[in-house]
Amino acid sequence: MNEQKTILIVEDDEVDVMTIKRAMKEIHVTNPIRVKWNGEEALEYLKGEKDLPGIILLDLNMPRMNGVELLQQIRTDERLKPIPVIVLTTSREEQDRVSSFNLGVAGYMIKPVDYLQFVEVIRAINLYWTLSELP
Repeated sequence: MNEQKTILIVEDDEVDVMTIKRAMKEIHVTNPIRVKWNGEEALEYLKGEKDLPGIILLDLNMPRMNGVELLQQIRTDERLKPIPVIVLTTSREEQDRVSSFNLGVAGYMIKPVDYLQFVEVIRAINLYWTLSELP
């Protein structure tokens, strides 16, 4: 990922967090990783953090504040708005995809059940953000 900036994972499932971290380790992503377990926790972290993350990997289905609600908050905050967000979810609902893209996500990925496919999804995200020229 870019410039050793922090990767923020917003995910309420411990197994998914461990899978994401394992996949990143396997493809040699060395960026610091922060995990927040719901949208409220993530928003509090983002608003209080001086050095914003380089990317957010966001689940949609979470308690307290779901991913779409968090996206709405991020996109209305001028300081947080530029952070690239990739939705990484199990939701295949068309409305979730539409809502996410209407809120300016950089990508919408379905979490594969198969670990090797999961690694390939993380590899694709890494490749894209490594090659991207961000502001």
